[in-house]
Amino acid sequence: MTAPHRPVLGMILKGYPRISETFISNEILLLERLGFSIHIFSMRKPRESFSHDSVGLIRARVDYLPETLLKPLPKLVYYNLQLAARQPRAYTEALATAARRFARTRKSATLKHLFQAGYLVRHLLPGTGVTHLHAHFAHSPTSVALFSSALSGLPFSFTAHAKDIYTSNPEQIREKMALAKFVVTCTGYNRKHLKKVAGNVKTPIHRIYHGIDLSLFSKKETPPDPAPPYRILTIARLTPKKGIPTILEAVALLKKRGLDVRHTLIGDGDDRTAILAMIRRLELEMVTQWLGTQPHHEVISQYRKAHLFALGCEVAQNGDRDGIPNVFVESMAMGVPVVATRVSAIPEIVQDQVTGLLVDPGQPEKMADAMHRLLTDSHLRKRIVTAARERVECHFNNQHLIGNLAAIFRTEGRQPLS
Repeated sequence: MTAPHRPVLGMILKGYPRISETFISNEILLLERLGFSIHIFSMRKPRESFSHDSVGLIRARVDYLPETLLKPLPKLVYYNLQLAARQPRAYTEALATAARRFARTRKSATLKHLFQAGYLVRHLLPGTGVTHLHAHFAHSPTSVALFSSALSGLPFSFTAHAKDIYTSNPEQIREKMALAKFVVTCTGYNRKHLKKVAGNVKTPIHRIYHGIDLSLFSKKETPPDPAPPYRILTIARLTPKKGIPTILEAVALLKKRGLDVRHTLIGDGDDRTAILAMIRRLELEMVTQWLGTQPHHEVISQYRKAHLFALGCEVAQNGDRDGIPNVFVESMAMGVPVVATRVSAIPEIVQDQVTGLLVDPGQPEKMADAMHRLLTDSHLRKRIVTAARERVECHFNNQHLIGNLAAIFRTEGRQPLS
């Protein structure tokens, strides 16, 4: 347990731990190593039956909020009524905020977030020593943080990522920004968008890239020029914004051109059935191997085998898009050249002809051309591999980046070390 005198940073997360959100667990681990005490409040329990090794090193206590309204409703009502009786003015103001937010969206989730916050503040928060609340993702976790702040008097901040920014009601985000102590986001592209949404709101917005542990993702020892069969790697959640169909069509084109390729696809998601059907339709069963979700050590092994990393990110119909997928950073650190698309903040790391090759989204033929070029042009490949590794070392080293984040928490979040 944390000593009562030591300030604690309360982290409100959508789910913990999650394989697809290792950047969050890595952030927590590194903040702890810098001396921070952290208490995690998770809105959901793990979806996977395993987690990365780094999660086991985290010392933070984890408490889970009730995930739904119906089954735990008596418990939620009990603690919210207690809080309302003890702090009627704060609870009345929180109710007014909830009513205002519900009027904008007509979503019942607003009531759930208020009740979850009341449960957190009355049942979970006492005795923790938490002095500041920070949420990851600008949608539901930050909604819980906003109401928890209103009910407890604690300041809050949040980190905005990708889908949570571009598929949320701008007025809802603007209100959260106005009430927050500060905002963090992971790309310059996101920061520019948030500043536009903020309008006259003057809350500080900090850009802190998601970095990686360079000691884990180490470059191969003088990798030789690739030879057939060429091994192409894709790691992504199977969702529309990842552009997996573009990659599969490009692989089919390479096969049709007579190039001997093997494609490994790692990841799972809502589009699994459609993606597997597409693999069959394109007659790629002997070329593309789908491995599903994999633990960290297997992902590292696949990077070491790969000659090329390819991902076809695009803007989904609902506006969802990526920031900078960490898989690009990892691939570049491992000496695996990248072919990507000109979407969102991806050009902030994959600079066309310098640290990788970029094509327009939804263009399988151009994707296939770029993949073919990086697999067979030895001079271009070596130049890109060297420049990519240098860019990662200079701008995506998580030791440096978490140090910057820690400085923000210590100043704006008032999280001094004990």
